[in-house]
Amino acid sequence: MTISIWRYSHLTLAISSFVFILLASVTGIILAFEPILEQSQPYKMADLEEVSLGETVTVFKDAYPEVIELEVDANEFVLASVITEEGESLSGYFNPKTAVFLGEKPEPSKFFQFVTNLHRSLFLKSTGRFLVGFCSFILFLISISGAVLVLQRQRGFKKFFAKIVNENFSQYWHVVLGRWSLIPIIIITVTGVYLSLEKFNVFPEDKTSHNVDYESIAAMPILAENDFPAFQGVKLSELSSVEFPFSDDVEDYYTVKLEDRAFLVNQFTGEILSEVQSPLTVILSNLSIQLHTGKGSIVWSLILAVATINILFFIYSGFVMTFKRRQARIKNKFTRNSSTYVILVGSENGSTLVFANALKEQLIASGHSVFLSELNKYATYKNVEHVIVMTSTYGEGEAPVNANNFLKLLSTTSQQKNYSFSVLGFGSLAYPEFCKFAFDVDASLQQQGNHQLLPVFTINDKSFSGFEQWVSLWSKAAGVTIAVPSSSLDVKPKQLKEFKVVSITAAKDNPDDTFKLALKPRKRLQFTSGDLLAIYPKGDYQERLYSIGKLQDTIHLSVKLHEHGLGSGFLNALRKDDSFSARIIENKNFHFPKKSDRVVMIGNGTGILPFLGMLDQNTKNIPTYLYCGLRNQQSFALYENELNASLSNGHLTKLNLALSQEQGKVYVQDLLMRDADFIFETLSLGGIFMVCGSLKMYQGVLEVLKAICKMNKVDFESFKHLVRSDCY
Repeated sequence: MTISIWRYSHLTLAISSFVFILLASVTGIILAFEPILEQSQPYKMADLEEVSLGETVTVFKDAYPEVIELEVDANEFVLASVITEEGESLSGYFNPKTAVFLGEKPEPSKFFQFVTNLHRSLFLKSTGRFLVGFCSFILFLISISGAVLVLQRQRGFKKFFAKIVNENFSQYWHVVLGRWSLIPIIIITVTGVYLSLEKFNVFPEDKTSHNVDYESIAAMPILAENDFPAFQGVKLSELSSVEFPFSDDVEDYYTVKLEDRAFLVNQFTGEILSEVQSPLTVILSNLSIQLHTGKGSIVWSLILAVATINILFFIYSGFVMTFKRRQARIKNKFTRNSSTYVILVGSENGSTLVFANALKEQLIASGHSVFLSELNKYATYKNVEHVIVMTSTYGEGEAPVNANNFLKLLSTTSQQKNYSFSVLGFGSLAYPEFCKFAFDVDASLQQQGNHQLLPVFTINDKSFSGFEQWVSLWSKAAGVTIAVPSSSLDVKPKQLKEFKVVSITAAKDNPDDTFKLALKPRKRLQFTSGDLLAIYPKGDYQERLYSIGKLQDTIHLSVKLHEHGLGSGFLNALRKDDSFSARIIENKNFHFPKKSDRVVMIGNGTGILPFLGMLDQNTKNIPTYLYCGLRNQQSFALYENELNASLSNGHLTKLNLALSQEQGKVYVQDLLMRDADFIFETLSLGGIFMVCGSLKMYQGVLEVLKAICKMNKVDFESFKHLVRSDCY
């Protein structure tokens, strides 16, 4: 079954049973606290598993002239009905070791009785029981379909509980709470269905009964109850009930009921007269009641309460996500065959569609005909000149729900002419397969013979500034003058933290106008070298990202001051002890490898700084080589102390320095080609290449790596996964 069908089934079931699930959840939460209140009563005796039935029967027979029945309930409270020396009837809770009366069994709470009846049958008798049972079955199907969706999102059982990035409150907690609540909810629903079916006599009735040969019952030899082997082998923790003989007649006996069997015991000799196994239906019924109600276990009752509360949250978050998707519905002014621009969207929760709609409106306002559609609705476009693909990536590299058939459609749909295209990827750097589906789409479009107008552009965490940057690049390449105002997008920075300036150097002291900044978060924060610091210079959507190095639990940045630069100007104006709001973005794909035979770092300009932090954490002294590109010796002075320290302590194996203004325009690419044999050996060993700095440098590095592979008659594509980058 495809993910689309699973998602449709999941949503349809949830909507169709909304009222019943809501009612069952609310009453279920209330009823989960009934066993807790029962357990809080002072009647529980510890160590019932150490007290034998023989001991308890003896104690009770010694204490009372007549004992009618003993029972151990789900809370492991011992109940008994006895006749006292005064001839009075006494029923309630007793101490099983001393037979001391503890108190009467309290009357059932009218409130809980009311809620129980509402929960079981909605006060509609058989009709209500059927509806509740059916509702339990629907909730079971919802749980299973939800589990399938999570498995598809996480790409298998092994990653079922892997970290999920919090990109959307409702979706994030819907998945996280759903994973932890899955087993309790399945147990609640399965037991609910079973108990409902039981009430309608769906299961075969047990007709087994005791068969006693009364003529062979012996009255000798007489044994004390404490010496009955049948009683000695039964602990009170196993006992359900025991009925005492009504008289001293030899044909009268003890009736003992355990969870898995029942037997009759001769009251004089202790001989077992008959034994029958409890039918499977009885065992399942008792187990279902315990699991469904939580009786006898405070811990399980609390788990049931939390799981049922989560069901209410699932109702809320499910409708929020559905409403958001409906809000992001597509409306077109132009038809697909009359439009010269086609925007195709892949979105899991509708957020990417917000960006697409904003772009569409600006293109239409500038006089262009635009058709907006989902990737799964790819078709023939008669007048198309340019296609813009805007897509998120689902889970770990998969297509979102409305784009999972696009690549197949692309290969089977014939266009009247080729077109130019641009691909914009949305994702989170916290995922190793950041924007992977966008790259897959780009490669497939090129294979179809279409012209790539721009390389794939990726946007982290729905960054407006990233989108704004892409719009600027695309406008120039396409010869179209447009700008998307931030007011058209409801994209607000989240999870902002306070950071204090520990130290800052002066940009004027460096010939490259570059300065270093050290920051401390006000509160404890998880981060590592290679992560990104997102700042908001204007306090709005204008996000600027900077790669960080972690040195002694302090965030270090290296920033080039640009004239009229919004982000660099903001940071340069800070002084020691100043504070500002920002956030850390996990950049998992650019962390120093925990295991590798060799690491080659390649960076230029401010891209050197994250490597300082990575070298500092290379405590295992993994062989690490740095190719460092700067303008001159004065530029190098900004990082010289840290690099020399790494060389001396073995964290850095070798430094290769390219000073473009002092060595005749030598760049890191030239040094890589100089060491071509070493570079190819590193690729062959599976060594990791990490590139940080300018995009121009990164593209040059890729060309050199491709050339080195070609020299050795191998395809670079087989090594491409070894290259990790953070370039700008």
